[in-house]
Amino acid sequence: MIRALAYPSARRGHVATPTFLLVHGAWHGAWCWQRLGRVLDERAMPWAALDLPSSTSGDPTVDMNDDVAELRRVAGDIGPVVLVAHSYAGAVVTEAAPAIDDLRGIVYVAALVPRLGQTASDVTREYGRRSRLDETIRRDEGMLRLDSAPASLALYGDCDEDTRTWAIDQITAQTFASFRTARTSPDVAATSTYVICDRDQALPPPVQEAIALRCDDVVRLDSDHSPFLSHPGLLADVLATRRFSPRVK
Repeated sequence: MIRALAYPSARRGHVATPTFLLVHGAWHGAWCWQRLGRVLDERAMPWAALDLPSSTSGDPTVDMNDDVAELRRVAGDIGPVVLVAHSYAGAVVTEAAPAIDDLRGIVYVAALVPRLGQTASDVTREYGRRSRLDETIRRDEGMLRLDSAPASLALYGDCDEDTRTWAIDQITAQTFASFRTARTSPDVAATSTYVICDRDQALPPPVQEAIALRCDDVVRLDSDHSPFLSHPGLLADVLATRRFSPRVK
């Protein structure tokens, strides 16, 4: 379900510029984009956000393919889109992209981008790196849960205490199956930008740097793992200054 659509003009047939479709990472929801959304509104940049089933359904059988299906459904109702993928959503967006007809580009924000045949979990395993966030994850009957206090610092280290408390209180359980679903889609001929977060304690910057080599454009932010909360203006600057065009089919 689309949780926030900034401009009615973003509907199909009524938009000259693409809508930024914001796709959240694991344990999160559309709620996490609120601050960035306000900045995009101020700049008249159309945007939308959705909830992924793997972190909102509470059903341990839900996997990444369910997230991909929801993303494709929502994108198909909007028209021209730039997909903005945070963290785990990098895997979702990469799998969904070839089936999104009006795709103008992809922006990966501290995101996991599996190679063909890899799962989201395989990405960090490939580089042999663990993070502070990894130490907070607990498996519980097919769901992955976070220890709140240490996870809030790993995810939102640049945010003030009130923001960290508010955000961690929104966190939900993530399905284990979502991290174990392999990528099957080929690469897509659309412009890709990778945003490396240099103070990230959830996805190590060296891993981000390695993933970013596979993208067309790389930007670095002096940020924690969640710049949409800690530095929304800087992330909006990145979106505003990239050039996007219809993908080559």
